[in-house]
Order: sequence, then C-alpha cells, then structure tokens
Amino acid sequence: MLVYKKFEFNPFSENTYLVWDKDTLDCALIDPGCYDAEETDILQEFIKKTNLRVLYLLNTHCHLDHVFGNGKMKLLHPDATLIIPKNEEGIYFAAPEQAKMFGLTMSKPPSSDRFYFEYDSLQIGQSLLQVLDTPGHSAGGVSLFCSEDNLCFTGDALFRESIGRTDLPGGNYEQLIASISQRLLALPEKTIILPGHNDASTIRYEKLNNPFLVGIA
Repeated sequence: MLVYKKFEFNPFSENTYLVWDKDTLDCALIDPGCYDAEETDILQEFIKKTNLRVLYLLNTHCHLDHVFGNGKMKLLHPDATLIIPKNEEGIYFAAPEQAKMFGLTMSKPPSSDRFYFEYDSLQIGQSLLQVLDTPGHSAGGVSLFCSEDNLCFTGDALFRESIGRTDLPGGNYEQLIASISQRLLALPEKTIILPGHNDASTIRYEKLNNPFLVGIA
C-alpha cells in the first residue's frame, strides 16, 4: 500500500510529494521543489524520521518550480534514479536562467539518470507507478498513476476545478485537453488526483465540476 505526504515549497507554492510503500518504506520523491536550505531540511528530516529509502527522484515536467530541489536531493540521495521527460531537457537546463527573471538563484541541475519511456512503470514496494503521457502544459509532461491505491500525481496538467496554463513555451491548449480527456478522465472516478499546486481532488469531482471539462467529461 502506498501512502503520501505533501509539502508546499518555493515562491510558487509548488506541491512536492513523497510517496512510499507502507511496509518496505521504498519511496519516490515527486517534483522536488525545495528552494532553500530550510525547505530542504524540512524534507530531509521527514525522510530520515520516517526511515524512507528514496529510490526515485521524479519530475512530472521540468518548469523551474518543480526542479528547484533536484540538485540538493540528488546529493543527499545519490543512489536514487532521477527521471525527467526526454523532450524537456532544454527547459530543464535553462531553469537557472529562468530563475534570474524572478530574482531567484539556482545552481545548474544534475543530469538525469534516464528518461521516461513509452509504457514506463516504476516499482515502489508492492505497488507500481504507471507513467501516463499528459503533455500540453509543457511539451513532455507526465502524470504518475497507481491503480492499486487509486492515486494519480498530475503535475500541472489537471488541478482541482482547473487545468494547467498553456501560454508558456511548449504549452498547447488542444493537446492538454486531449491529454486530460484521453488519459486522466479515463481513470476510475474514485482516483484521487494530487496536482502540482493547490488541493487534491478526484476524477469524479473534476468530471462534474471542472469548468474546462464541460462537454468532454
């Protein structure tokens, strides 16, 4: 059984998630957004207190608010496999320059250990995280779905009563709507969605209440 903990980090109020197997304590860190030493310490202290073994550092996409903590957490957990979308290497390595535009500082992020691939799935204890291609907010965005525990980490594709913005480089509104309708809304209605910002929701709730999905849900 997977359980999770949400942390809200950095000036963009990004959601960083730890998700782990309750029995084995094998863990994935999704979208490490810890920006400064204080946020890094909060995250690392929880990992140590809970005795988690970080197997994966996973980015649903590579906008800077979702990758601020990649370097810090890779140093702390060098054996964890860092995975990013292949066609987002450009924005990933451009993150330090983008940070300057907001008056922020960021070191060059570490190279990924590998990329997501088609039909990818990641073992965490007795459960699997299935990688779903959900581009549109960004060129290579993914969501991470656990069917055993009805959890889906949607990055910035689908939010509670909203969707990701598509006016940034690599964004495409029609593509995002297609990703949501074909992949996310096809999940069981009881699936809990855990987005990259704001509060959790469910697939059923979004079908009934998300104004962007009227007529397609």
